[in-house]
Parts: sequence; structure tokens; C-alpha cells
Amino acid sequence: MKRIFTILLSSAISLSMMSLLAQNPVKLWQNGPATDNGHDNEATITVFHPADSINTGMAVVVCPGGGYTHLAMDHEGMQVAKWLADNGITGVVLKYRLPHGNYTIPAEDAREALRTVRRNADKWKVNPAKVGIAGSSAGGHLASTVSTHITDAESRPDFSILFYPVVTSESGITHQGSIDNLLGDKSKDAALLAEYANEQHVDANTPPTIILLSDNDRAVLPENSIRYYRALKENKIPASMYIFPEGGHGWGFRPTFKYHEVVKTLLHEWLKDRNKTTEEAKK
Repeated sequence: MKRIFTILLSSAISLSMMSLLAQNPVKLWQNGPATDNGHDNEATITVFHPADSINTGMAVVVCPGGGYTHLAMDHEGMQVAKWLADNGITGVVLKYRLPHGNYTIPAEDAREALRTVRRNADKWKVNPAKVGIAGSSAGGHLASTVSTHITDAESRPDFSILFYPVVTSESGITHQGSIDNLLGDKSKDAALLAEYANEQHVDANTPPTIILLSDNDRAVLPENSIRYYRALKENKIPASMYIFPEGGHGWGFRPTFKYHEVVKTLLHEWLKDRNKTTEEAKK
């Protein structure tokens, strides 16, 4: 009987901890967004807080992929944020608004999410100098857009994590569906295509980046990541890139991905290094 009680108590504590960890989605734009996409205009964030005993002060805004037509909220969003929180990092899952041809909207939401984390830094026990962004596939395009098109200090990521990202807009290299969905009826506009070829906009202000992808990705060709990595190195930005032999596209944080445990180890070590670098820079 005592053993059963202990198990039940342990389960209750675990459920209690999870309820503290996983917050309900909250509106990103409390007074409504400035730009209307003509459809669903409610972006939200879901915040996963680490236990105080392991809190590093770091935070990451997580942008799921989905080709700018839908969002893979689970394996490219919630699962990532839960792992971050388990490792002492505040995970903030962004349900950004889809563009429906209004190409500025996803980046507007991502920038506001970064600002929101910093505005709540004291409350959420976050160091405002340790706020990064992560994105998968089209979410990687969004994360790299925000990382290369800096509009203000409050919305600049301190680091970027990119999973098999769409980066370029060049036909034959990009994921054409993502670019077409982002730009809508302006998808042939040469100036806009150049604007959203993010490898062309890397500069000295682009944050340190880690890129993870599979060699046999046929949906988003590895050349996207390679171009971004090359641009980062040309601008002397700290960067790491890991190309796994197989896995294709869209594995996110699914434990069924052959290299899932390797991904977790690589990310953990890289984030630990970023945290250490930030602390040393303060001295």
C-alpha cells in the first residue's frame, strides 16, 4: 500500500510540475497586430519555463515550419520547447500568423515575440542578452530572416538555431512552395526575391548560428544551409553546421529520427558554449 501511495504521489508531483512548466497560449499582440493578413490575425506564444534550480537565463523563440501554409506545432514547436526547458532554457513556441501573401507578417510576429521575451525578462527570469531564435524548414527561413534583417536591438536574436532551413529564394535551390506562399502574387518580383534570399543579407550583426540538416533532404536542398553557413563564415560570424547522412526532411524533435540523441547532445553543448561566451563577455 505504501509503495502504491508513493507511486501516486510521484505521479501527482510530476503532473504538477508539468502544469507549472507548460503555460497556456497567450496572445502575442495584446492590442491587435498593426498589419492585417486578411485571415486569422491572432498570433500566440506558449512559454515553457525551466525549474529555478537549472535556469540558465537563456530563452529561445521557436518557429515551427510548414511551408508558410500551416505550422508543425508539435514536433517542430512544443517538443523543442519542452526539451529546452528541461535543459534550463525558457522555450517560447510562436504560433505566427501565416502570410496569405502579406510577406511582412511572419517576421513581424517573430520580432514581437523576441521583444515580448525581453520585456518579461525579470518576470520570466531571463537574461535579455541571452535570447535566441530557432526555426525548422520555413520556420528556419523566418528565423534566418529575423537574424539577417535587423530592425531594432530589442528584436535582434542573440543566437540562431536552424533545422533544415529554407534560406535562399533562388529557383531550383529554394523550397519554391514556401517562397510562393510567403510572397503570394509578388512571388516573381525580383527585388522581393533578392530581399528574402537571406544568405545575401548576412552581415556583421547576424548572430552566431548552428545549423542541423540531413544530406538526403530532397524537400529543402542542403545547398540552402551551405550558402548560409558560407555567408556566416565570410562575415566572421561563429557558426556550426552538422549534416547527418540520412533522415530526409521534417524530423524536428521526433525521437524516431535516427540521430535524435546526437542532435540533443550537439545542441546542448552548443548552447552551453553560447551561454559561457555571453558570461565571459560580461567580465
